[in-house]
Amino acid sequence: MGCLGLLLPIIITLPLVLALVFFNVITISFGKLGLSPEAAIALLVATLIGSMINIPLTRRRIECEEPQPAYAPYLFYMPPKVKEQVVAINLGGAIIPAGMAIYLFTQAPIGPTLITLAAVTLVAKLLARLVPGVGITLPGWIPPIISAGLAFLLARDNPAPVAFIAGTLGTLIGADLLNWPNFKKLGSQVISIGGAGVFDGVFLSGIIAALLT
Repeated sequence: MGCLGLLLPIIITLPLVLALVFFNVITISFGKLGLSPEAAIALLVATLIGSMINIPLTRRRIECEEPQPAYAPYLFYMPPKVKEQVVAINLGGAIIPAGMAIYLFTQAPIGPTLITLAAVTLVAKLLARLVPGVGITLPGWIPPIISAGLAFLLARDNPAPVAFIAGTLGTLIGADLLNWPNFKKLGSQVISIGGAGVFDGVFLSGIIAALLT
């Protein structure tokens, strides 16, 4: 009972401590972008809630090839299954961070920002993987590391907005938008721009990129 009495308070309070540390990191990170602590928390909450909201953009019919029975060629033809695919945009993983990035363009040096954005876009495009039935996946920690590193090198006086813009927009453009022509290959009924495996990359890019600078 003695050990259990010591461990129980730790188990109960540990999630609260981790949450407080996480919110402090968010506050410090977005504070470097000129946001107040209240605005930083509001942006975080809006992003997390918005990650559950997908706004449809287009609808199209896609054919899904299914294995034919061995006897099918001899008895009858079984046409491929047709279903509707919806391409949507995620509120928390695309619209909110993109809006924040566009706002920060007024504070960032244009040349370094465009160079860093192009580099992150290229890396995201090369690393993005199309997983049928799942969506597009991307190692979430690579875009923020690259955007922060280049921001340090190219915009030492004001690296935070450069890192945020390149990390978020570069991930969205490289992983999602440049793969739009390949969405049919995924076979999924809903494709979410900024959602699924790409959300982590966008979310981490916004936080880590600003924090590292």
